[in-house]
Order: sequence, then structure tokens, then C-alpha cells
Amino acid sequence: MRNFKMVLQYEGTRYQGWQRQESTENTIQGKLEALLTKMTGQKTEVQGSGRTDAGVHAMGQVANFHGDVAMSAREIMEYMNMYLPEDIAVIALEEAPERFHSRLNAKGKTYCYRVVNDSVPHVFDRRYVYAIKEQLDMNAMERAAAYLLGTHDFKAFTSNKKSKKSTIRTLDEIRIERTASMSMGMEKGADEIRFWYSGNGFLYHMVRIITGTLLEVGMHQRKPEEIAEILAGGRREDAGGLVPAKGLTLMEVRYL
Repeated sequence: MRNFKMVLQYEGTRYQGWQRQESTENTIQGKLEALLTKMTGQKTEVQGSGRTDAGVHAMGQVANFHGDVAMSAREIMEYMNMYLPEDIAVIALEEAPERFHSRLNAKGKTYCYRVVNDSVPHVFDRRYVYAIKEQLDMNAMERAAAYLLGTHDFKAFTSNKKSKKSTIRTLDEIRIERTASMSMGMEKGADEIRFWYSGNGFLYHMVRIITGTLLEVGMHQRKPEEIAEILAGGRREDAGGLVPAKGLTLMEVRYL
């Protein structure tokens, strides 16, 4: 059995997340497995680097699958892109070592959360950004983000209360930048704020809860110093709200 590693892009708007479900065929993993099973004539399972929630997008999701096929990697990639829905694409595919596993071998990930800070609707970005009209204090959000850097127990920043797995993670970088958004090729001004998160792993809803908390700091609904107290307390109810999935994109999975 050959092992293939692939890098995927998808718009998550109309899907019920990455993970296959018995109740629906409308998942990214489900679509990939159905196509590869048809292509190989064998039941094929796809392993992803992690599960993205319903509505979350990916620019660089990584997955792998095993198959007893004679086709070259290039032929497999061309076949998949011919038959996949237009909102899912394989942008790279190569044969990998037998023991490569997209999730178990991953060393780090980078996510980006996009916020439009404008009172005017951005029609053509609506599937990819969260709109906030209130002015946001960039300096306050950056000061708050500094408390999250390093290795911490992020129990307060996950919606999964039943998991017995460790909630300790390491965040290497949180970068908050204000940039000009584009709408139909026209620059609208520096009204988009992007939150970049890089770390060794992320808990269920972790990025979206952290972003919601930082936005509350930016709107002066809480102080930057409260982040340290939230981390120490470990209570989900102390952290901020869960921002919508549509603003989140998995940008990169690292293996080195």
C-alpha cells in the first residue's frame, strides 16, 4: 500500500466541518473518501492533520491516505481535482513514507482570523470575515495577546468540557495587524484586522474563543490584564464569546 500526502484548500461555508459523519455526507473528509474509494475500488480512509469546524476554511490543510494504485501522484491529483466540488481543491500531492501520518507527525499550525472593522457591509467578503462596527483598540489587544504566548493550560479557551486529554498548549506567536481590505479589486482602506496564531496545537474552538476575548478587550469591555486571571482560573465562562466560524482559516501545517 502506498501512502500519499496531500495539501488541500477548501471553502468551508457549506460543509459540516472536516470530520465524516454518519448523519450527513456533507463533510470535507466524507467527500474525499467517497471520491478516493471510487478511484481505487477499495474503501479508502483519509487522515487529516486536524478537524476544522463547520464553516471554517483552509488554505493549507494536510491529509494522507493509503492506496494500492498504479496511478502516479500527478495523475491522482488531476483525477481528484476533476471530480471534487469546486470549493475543494488538492493543491499538492506526493508519495510519502509509509509511516507518515498527517496528524500524528504535525509539529505546528498557523490559523488566521479575519475581522472587518467597518460600519459599511463588505458584500464580497461576507463568507470569510466577521464584521464589527465598534472601534477596536489595537494596542490593548496586543497587550492582552502577550499574556497568551508561551506554554499554558488553555482549559478556559475551549468548549470541550468532557475531554480527558491535556489542555496544555504552546502559542509561539500571536500577530494582530490592520490592513486594507479589497472589494472587487477596490481598496477600501485599513479596515480589516487579521489575528494570526501559530502554535504546536489547538483545542476545540480555541482560536475562536481567544479571538472573541481579544475583541472584547479591543472594545474596552475587559482589561488586558484579565487574560492572566482567565488562564489561571481555567473556567470557560470567564473567557470571551465564541466568534463565528466563517472568519477562521487554517493557513499552514508544519512538519519540521
